[in-house]
Amino acid sequence: MKKLKWGMIGGGEGSQIGPAHRLGAQADGLFTLTAAALDVNPEKGREYAQRLGCAADRAYGDWTEMLAGERGRDDRVDLVTVATPNSTHFEITKAFLEAGFNVLCEKPMTMTVEEGEEIVRVARASGRICAVNYCYSAYPMVREMRHMVASGQIGKVRLVITNFSHGHHGNAADADNPRVRWRYDPAMAGISGQFADCGIHALHMASFITGDEVRSLSADFASTIDSRTLEDDAMVNFRMEGGTVGRLWTSSVAIGRQHGFDIQVFGETGGMRWASEQPNQVYYTPVGGRTQIMEKGESGLSDEATRLSRVAIAHPEGFPLAVANIYVDLAAAIAGENRAALPSAADGLRSMAAVHAAVDSAGRGGAWVDARPTMFR
Repeated sequence: MKKLKWGMIGGGEGSQIGPAHRLGAQADGLFTLTAAALDVNPEKGREYAQRLGCAADRAYGDWTEMLAGERGRDDRVDLVTVATPNSTHFEITKAFLEAGFNVLCEKPMTMTVEEGEEIVRVARASGRICAVNYCYSAYPMVREMRHMVASGQIGKVRLVITNFSHGHHGNAADADNPRVRWRYDPAMAGISGQFADCGIHALHMASFITGDEVRSLSADFASTIDSRTLEDDAMVNFRMEGGTVGRLWTSSVAIGRQHGFDIQVFGETGGMRWASEQPNQVYYTPVGGRTQIMEKGESGLSDEATRLSRVAIAHPEGFPLAVANIYVDLAAAIAGENRAALPSAADGLRSMAAVHAAVDSAGRGGAWVDARPTMFR
């Protein structure tokens, strides 16, 4: 496979997500950072892009300049990653799709359901790939769980329990820290705080592993620190199209929890558990049998898990390599291969519909509401 040209918007020097994308995209020699608009400060962004290896004429001041510069080139980039603030995702993603570029967008893909539906329509009309960075779904052992469900190894799924809870925003004395405060400010974050930030990862994982979609939900939101408008803790019950029952907890005030993303899937003939803090392992219990620890890299795993494992058994593969697996699948999809596990614009839309449904439900005392976007009902 030839090396592909890659462009990045946002994720500049000092950002949280930028290094994970740069490590991930280039880990397997599939992409080269060729063009970039990395910072809200044009000169700072240009200078950093050149330090990372971009030619001066492809180190852009902002995304509009990058779009104008790249769209007319014979050697235009093959993929554009959008890692800017949430409120800008829709405009940038739509513009690049319409110009014929493949796009990987950070989550949340959009701020509204209507915007999400528009991105799905534009992606379909353009014939280009629009992926969303639900990178936790790309851990090898998560792919193994998906395979086990799809191949009937735990029977029909009855119940999913998932959570994404941490305590890093639990100090009320730190509530005015600008890096924390914006997440609970509707002007910056939109209609939801913690659920839109972390909860949608857990909800997407439930659908990803089970191969089913959320049909309806009931939510309870809490703002446990008085200065916050948006929720910092949420409990969401959900029902899936195939009848599976789901329970989801997400919190940013659970002091003592570090990352706290895990999922349990219980079927008719077995159950499984995976946790992001021990991502190389799946705990599997067949009905009437003993619990087994399945390890990344061991023999007998599915092709899907094996092809995404880079280092030997007992050696950890962390978050940047999960991001790298998204890029591995993107490179294959750009080459025309089928990569059904790649999170798509439709997944991004479903997540935003679930956010709006959860806000609606919480505002009505936990009423059950339809969680599906209109175009998928």
